[in-house]
Amino acid sequence: MQEELRHQIALTQISQIGDIIAKKLLTIFGTASAIFKAAKRELECIEGVGTNRANAIKEFKDFSRVEKELLFIEKYNIQPLFYTHQNYPQRLQQCTDSPVMLYFKGQANLNATRIVNVVGTRTPGEYGKQMCARLVKELAPHNIMVVSGLAYGIDILAHKTAIENDMPTIGVLAHGLDRIYPEMHKEAAIQMLDNGGLLTEFLSETSPDKQNFPKRNRIVAGIADATIVIESGKKGGSLITADIANSYNRDVLAVPGRVGDPNAAGCHHLIKTNQAMLITDARDLLELMGWDSAVSARPHPQKELFITLSAEEQHILALFAGQQEKHIDEICRHSTLPGSQVASLVFQMEMQHVLKSLPGQKYQLV
Repeated sequence: MQEELRHQIALTQISQIGDIIAKKLLTIFGTASAIFKAAKRELECIEGVGTNRANAIKEFKDFSRVEKELLFIEKYNIQPLFYTHQNYPQRLQQCTDSPVMLYFKGQANLNATRIVNVVGTRTPGEYGKQMCARLVKELAPHNIMVVSGLAYGIDILAHKTAIENDMPTIGVLAHGLDRIYPEMHKEAAIQMLDNGGLLTEFLSETSPDKQNFPKRNRIVAGIADATIVIESGKKGGSLITADIANSYNRDVLAVPGRVGDPNAAGCHHLIKTNQAMLITDARDLLELMGWDSAVSARPHPQKELFITLSAEEQHILALFAGQQEKHIDEICRHSTLPGSQVASLVFQMEMQHVLKSLPGQKYQLV
């Protein structure tokens, strides 16, 4: 099992092998291990593979990076979800360009009965903020999971409103699970772990680079039954997500705004060109999706009972001896570790509910 996971991660690290080719190889060979064990001549004969890709598979050497990721996954209780895994999001699985591998930390069911994603501008006006909060809150009694990209504006407001109303919410990331971007959304991200989670296709130590965001958007679009756009200009990531959702034959819904408002131009364009259905409240969404109003019981997730800390994390923990809270600068000053490593360790200890962040860059033991 561990050997197969090792080859699954390795397959995603071969730049010449994209998601579509990887799935084609899996259809033929059955497992990632079998792909790596296949003869070069056998690989070359497959349409779309050829000599260059066959060479890339047979000459892959960076298993040390794979081993490092395996240790990270195990240490932080992250669930690797390969394309063939039973817990891989089934809606996303239907999309031709879906990621071969996902990494998930949290408690939510990625195959929940009803899932919507909520996207929009990063700079919403008061109207957009009110509509987002109201719409998500109205969805709370209907056992609906909310997905978004943890970005500024509508994204984070959708997540926070879901948290406030005890709704499962998933943040799809454009980077690895060893960090949160934007950093100011870290507190919300940690809260999401109890009744939702964080999802990414990227290995730890992957930065939120520009080219990662369109990839993130296709997961946001593909994992949900419907995409809801709340305030969007003529251009932007939310319109890209809506376009991807339409290409996946998913429902796209848009909230109208004031005529002439630049923040409403994108939503109005989607509605006028029949790329989105107009909604003004949750009732519109429920009717359009054919979802009744019956409330389904939401089980409370069980937290981890036992947490294993590394030597470095135990070192950080020891600095709190006799004190309930410390400023991050004080932790760095008394630690023998580099400041960047301390910051990373503190974040991981927050993820494990060992430390809790306080206002003013202070932390306390949980």
